[in-house]
Amino acid sequence: MGYFTQDDCRIAEFKALISDQLDASELRFTSEIINNVPIYSAADTTAALSKPDDRSALMAEWARIFRDLSGVIVVKGAVADLDAVDQATAVFEQIIKDERLANCGGDHFGERGANDRIWNSLQKLCLRAPDVFARYFASPPVAAVSEAWLGPFYQMTTQINVVRPGGKAQVCHRDYHLGFMTQAQAQSFPIHAHHLSPALTLQGAIAHCDMPIESGPTKLLPNSQRYGPGYIAMQLPEFRDLFEDRFVQTPLQKGDGLFFNPALFHAAGDNRSQNIQRMANLMQIGSPMGRTLERIDRTAMTHALFPALRDLAMTGQRRAASIAAASEGYPFPTNLDTDPPIGGLASESQAELLARALDEGMSEADFKTALTENHTRRLP
Repeated sequence: MGYFTQDDCRIAEFKALISDQLDASELRFTSEIINNVPIYSAADTTAALSKPDDRSALMAEWARIFRDLSGVIVVKGAVADLDAVDQATAVFEQIIKDERLANCGGDHFGERGANDRIWNSLQKLCLRAPDVFARYFASPPVAAVSEAWLGPFYQMTTQINVVRPGGKAQVCHRDYHLGFMTQAQAQSFPIHAHHLSPALTLQGAIAHCDMPIESGPTKLLPNSQRYGPGYIAMQLPEFRDLFEDRFVQTPLQKGDGLFFNPALFHAAGDNRSQNIQRMANLMQIGSPMGRTLERIDRTAMTHALFPALRDLAMTGQRRAASIAAASEGYPFPTNLDTDPPIGGLASESQAELLARALDEGMSEADFKTALTENHTRRLP
């Protein structure tokens, strides 16, 4: 079979996989292992990264963990400049206030006032406080762990997530790319794409405060990233129930970094504390390789194609093939402040808009307006 289906999701196989235990003797640089999560000390990490041979060996060890072992690591003191962390926190708190006043921002996973989200915190911090940004991201461990999984030329993106006391946990999930799709969409990708997707991004989080277990640090299911049909399984009730029975959490201190394979089953936890404003800078770091060779003006092409397809009265698979060659079929990357997902996990793509316009008999003037708005909403 070339595609995963729900029939491929077998709970017994999954249980056996997540029962694997890390053997400390396999890991040269870790200081300890807690609940199958290797912990790397700031001192040991800094020492290893200062020597070329040890640097390569450490990065290879991290990549092996992400791919073949438990799938997750903690790097203590990943951002060593805690003054920069505190100054960044102050900037983010002001951004949250500003965006609340502007009635934008917010979070997908909790009521406003319980959770807050800053989309594209990377750019916002850099433009508001470039000196703080420079010190905050002057982190050899963050750069090394990114390169360990993605190679050089990776691209950083970050989103602030604040879960206040009483903030509720997320439902277990995997992450971008296939983790942002419905079950039907994920099933439409061939099996090899399910194996490729986790290699295109790395998930991370920098703690902006101390995070004891009661504050709800990320719930993790070690080894789950190795389960082939996991993008289908993560949406099935029996797998979600098992996640809730078997997840682990690791307390973090301010400046610590948590990094994991995006296919790892995970979810933000309940903040059961009385006074901890749990703030994390979530990192979704991208491979440079998921890009086309040429830069194409697909908006201009889509605009030109609309009257041609209308006049040709093209339908079915032929029309879909023509649209796929011209229009942007993927709704990412986008500006989540101005182009939030409505009614699903993603906003309407160019290709979806073009097909809808043809189906609805939209006028050329109305289509031009809709296409311009679709394009403008995605701009930073």
